Amino acid sequence: MKESRSDFVDARGVRLHVRRWGLPDAPAIFMLHGWMDVSASFQFVVDALASAWQVLAPDARGFGLSDWPVAKLGGGHYHFPDYLADLDALLDHYAPTGQVNLVGHSMGANVALLYAGVRPERVQRVVDLEGFGLAATRPAQAPTSIARWLDELRAPPQLHGYATLDEVADRLIRTNPRLPRSRARFLAQHWSRQEPDGSFRVLADPAHKLRSPTLYRLDEAMAVWSRVQAKVLHVEAEASPTLAMFAGTTPIAEFKRRFSAFADWQEEIVGDAGHMLHHDQAERIAALIESFCGNRLV
Repeated sequence: MKESRSDFVDARGVRLHVRRWGLPDAPAIFMLHGWMDVSASFQFVVDALASAWQVLAPDARGFGLSDWPVAKLGGGHYHFPDYLADLDALLDHYAPTGQVNLVGHSMGANVALLYAGVRPERVQRVVDLEGFGLAATRPAQAPTSIARWLDELRAPPQLHGYATLDEVADRLIRTNPRLPRSRARFLAQHWSRQEPDGSFRVLADPAHKLRSPTLYRLDEAMAVWSRVQAKVLHVEAEASPTLAMFAGTTPIAEFKRRFSAFADWQEEIVGDAGHMLHHDQAERIAALIESFCGNRLV
């Protein structure tokens, strides 16, 4: 495996952990992980990159080795725009001028796509791995959404603990049956931490399990996407279960009309993969990233 190093960067009082691979003078790619995941999730893709890149992958706030800001502030939940603000701070730190390439998986892809519309001058390419947005909502859903959030605050969610690292690996394999045990063991070491009593705890703030009281407004997301100047490569697993979940009873083709908001959007479908396609088909994903982002240092 290619060796990574750790940086810690202050973003408006929240200390963010950033995993770095490659030499600092190589072309940079920023990789953003998904919900309930960590930066080490990209290790297999980084290992498969054939050219010289510097890869910078943060642990999002409340995940991995980054701070849990709600613990400092005495409770609450995570606001999605904070992820954009954290990315803005990290780009100011590592790449204060010019344009950058962003790769995001799932939640991280949604962050990357929104950021590319809010700061269009800062982003050259976006590789979107299984980022679909969410199911569209209606204003009439707001009272129920807020009431549900208030109820969950009365009994905050908890995360399950594990007796051994192998149990953590088993949990990852249950989520993704395609994951080889050797990779599951590697991920388990970064996805969890051993406690003084010998048990293992997932490196994620349980507050992430709180469902947001704020509705997902597709028209607003599409308005942001319409300002994206970067070329966008959408990479999707064949028969994606995540796409099917978000689409619900809406026909897939109708659901995906939302992507018409992007000025320059193309799609690749990857077979024999699920939602964690960067684990299932790391070599294919690495090749797509390199071809699309155009590294010249071969």
